[in-house]
Amino acid sequence: MKIDVLTIFPDMFGCVLNESIIKRARSSGRVKIDVHNLRRWTRDRHKSVDDKPFGGGAGMVMKPDPIFKAVDKLKKKTSRIVLLTPQGKTLNQRVAKRLAKAKHLILICAHYEGVDERVRKNLATDEVSIGDYILTCGELPAMVLIDSVTRLIPGVLGHKDSAKFESFEDNLLEHPQYTRPAVYKGLKVPEVLLSGNHGKIKEWRKVEAVKRTKKRRPDLIGGRR
Repeated sequence: MKIDVLTIFPDMFGCVLNESIIKRARSSGRVKIDVHNLRRWTRDRHKSVDDKPFGGGAGMVMKPDPIFKAVDKLKKKTSRIVLLTPQGKTLNQRVAKRLAKAKHLILICAHYEGVDERVRKNLATDEVSIGDYILTCGELPAMVLIDSVTRLIPGVLGHKDSAKFESFEDNLLEHPQYTRPAVYKGLKVPEVLLSGNHGKIKEWRKVEAVKRTKKRRPDLIGGRR
């Protein structure tokens, strides 16, 4: 997969893209991520990416020209152009899996009061939000999206079942996890996990996942397929 990020704060991405799973995915060549300073595509000497909104009002709006120019330079026939915006569809595992199938993503990080509406209507193929709360900029949502999508690329997590049994797969929270020691401060690991009976372990994990989801996120149960 190829991911291009359009931002006015490119330095924000360094620590995220150069650590942990994303770093390994980049090093292995399974994903290529380039972060572009949107100011490269501005016309004026001040490299302005924003202007006052028509009709008045508080704040500034990101201009369409730099964004359109950048996308025109980077896009391919297979590109999906994702606008990070609070007005978009909420990012969940289904959305992440859909985007993970793309060969090329272009992420547009909104800022200020948002972007010119012509970007949303005439350029973006997808609009994504990471939740109903206000953030300073679209860079943080872009990082979340990159992480959620990258880990779904085959081979990135190492074990083929790692992504399959994570929370939100099949609209269930993940089952309880335990590791050594089997007894810690008098607290014991469930016997079934020590039994070596993989059939019973699988059944126990499914039951526990359903119980946990019903208790903590009953809203997910109705969305199961």
